[in-house]
Amino acid sequence: MNERIKEIRTNLGLTREKFGNRLGVSGDVINNWERGRVEPKEPFVKLICKEFGVSYSWLVDGIGEMSDSEESEAMEIVESVMTGNNEFAKKVLVAFAKMSEDKWKLMREIIKEIESG
Repeated sequence: MNERIKEIRTNLGLTREKFGNRLGVSGDVINNWERGRVEPKEPFVKLICKEFGVSYSWLVDGIGEMSDSEESEAMEIVESVMTGNNEFAKKVLVAFAKMSEDKWKLMREIIKEIESG
C-alpha cells in the first residue's frame, strides 16, 4: 500500500506536506506511510479514498484501477445514509450488509422478475 499512497500523491503533484494537510496529518506521517514504516489506520485509508477519489480495493490490495468513481460514489452514499436521520434506511443497509450469499441470489432472482415485468 505504501507505494500506492506515493503514486497517488505524485500523480496529483503534491508534496508530502500538502498531501498530509488534506488528510489532517503531517508530511512526516506521509513519509512514514510511503516508506512502509507505518501502515495507515483504517479511517485514514478510507479518508484517502474519499479525499482523492481512489478505489479502496486498489489502494489496499492493488486490485483494479486507481480511480473508481462508482466505488467512491457508493461509499459517499453509504456514509450519507449512516450519518443521516433516516433510521429505516440505516436498517436496510445493515440488513443488506449481513445477507448471506444465498439471500443475495434470491434478491437477484426477485430483481430479474421485476425487470422482466
